[in-house]
Amino acid sequence: MLDAIPPLRARRGAADDERVIKLAVLAVGGQGGGVLADWITDVAERNGYVAQSTSVAGVAQRTGATIYYIEMARHTGRLPVFALSPAQGDVDILIAAELMEAGRAIIRGFVTPERTTLIASSHRIAAVSEKIEPGDGRASSSKVHATAEAASKRFIAFDMERIAAENGSMISASLLGALAGSDALPFTRETYEQAIGAGGRGVKASLAAFGAAYDRTRGTPAPAQSAILHNVVEPTPNAGSVSGPEALMQGWQQLSARVVALPEPVRDMALLGLRKVVDYQDIAYGGEYLDRLDKAVALDNVGHAYALSIAAAKHLANALCYDDMIRVADLKTRSTRDRRVRREVGVKPGSILQVTEYFHPRIEEFCGTLPAGLGKYIENRPKLAAFLDRRINHGRRIRTDSLAGFAALWFIGGLRRWRRSLLRHKVEIAHLDRWYALALSYVPRDYALAVEILNCRRLIKGYSDTHVRAQSKFDRVLSALDLVKGRADAADWLRRLREMALKDEKGDMLDGALKTVATLGPDPMG
Repeated sequence: MLDAIPPLRARRGAADDERVIKLAVLAVGGQGGGVLADWITDVAERNGYVAQSTSVAGVAQRTGATIYYIEMARHTGRLPVFALSPAQGDVDILIAAELMEAGRAIIRGFVTPERTTLIASSHRIAAVSEKIEPGDGRASSSKVHATAEAASKRFIAFDMERIAAENGSMISASLLGALAGSDALPFTRETYEQAIGAGGRGVKASLAAFGAAYDRTRGTPAPAQSAILHNVVEPTPNAGSVSGPEALMQGWQQLSARVVALPEPVRDMALLGLRKVVDYQDIAYGGEYLDRLDKAVALDNVGHAYALSIAAAKHLANALCYDDMIRVADLKTRSTRDRRVRREVGVKPGSILQVTEYFHPRIEEFCGTLPAGLGKYIENRPKLAAFLDRRINHGRRIRTDSLAGFAALWFIGGLRRWRRSLLRHKVEIAHLDRWYALALSYVPRDYALAVEILNCRRLIKGYSDTHVRAQSKFDRVLSALDLVKGRADAADWLRRLREMALKDEKGDMLDGALKTVATLGPDPMG
């Protein structure tokens, strides 16, 4: 929340002249934390202050923030004694380049309500701990925001990353603008701009981002908290926004018409699923997706708010779009990916970008990309499989900015036209059909349990070893069906097991829960 900007004091006493101002910046690799620290030091020195800047590196890029620590004091003829790192309860200004870094600063005691001005960008960079959780591992942004309000003397937060991107600059420029606009330091806007101008590189863009953040901090009301704290979901384009060859467009329009004919609550999810499936394979694959979805719709009704059909629309699409070598190669050779990488890295037009992809295929992935008969032949002969695995199973670094590297991945991605005849596809479709038939078979006797069986598909994701572990969890959760079916709380038990499996990487908690389910007696309500 932005507070009113207090006016700078025109006169300062002797105590103010000798006071050391302590400022910490928390930023991860690539956010320009070092540049920001240099700018702040430059601004201080331009205003007759002596300043010292130090840094304490994080664990690694994107896994730990570097702390840039700056102390400054008005030059009175005596050199002050400066510290080399921040201390708990002894920071005047804390700048965090991402919301969760603000939360970590609060936990470490760097932010105090009687002293600290906390400036943070409200955008999120998922931490490693959030990414590795199989389910939704995201920490609550709203809790961090509320804690920051209570823990700091003043809290300034808005999406400074977006402001920087809109102006073609780095977040360090918009963070500096927020600092200048806060008046937490007794310096004029002009001296901040002079410090940016002295850098000599990207000055125009940096000044634009600085000015936008400065104005936002001082005058423009903050957007609603929900807009700040939650991811923005882009509106789904309508079917008419799709473009392509006339023959393919006719097929797409026919599929779109089938989606429009579905019950209204199901349409949005079905259209999203259809888009994903067609992009993954082709128009005919989209027809297969809708054929399967129609089976759930036929068993569903408005009395259940079409929960079964909506779950089927979502999880059928994900099951049909399994990750394989073909999919990975296809995505890595798309022009849209090249544009995205250039935009994220900040490559200027005309500059050369070198991209190295890392692959580590196992014999299983190799056999999966072979015709079903040949792949099965190799898998059924352990000695032959082991012989080939010793030659295949090692890491490869492929330069997709080179002709040879790009052509190799482009060839693999092009195998998708034959995907239906390959071993991996046969295996995945057989597994999908068993799961889907199992779920639909429970609809007449336990609708809620049927929905939960569909939702268990959330457990299967990833590629290579990750996919194997995920499928193992899926099988173990569904193994409890025989123990809970017929109970009034069967759906609740299956949901609990699934959620536990999503949060439990090693599976120890799931094993314990399955043992508990095995001890359940007859349903007292049965």
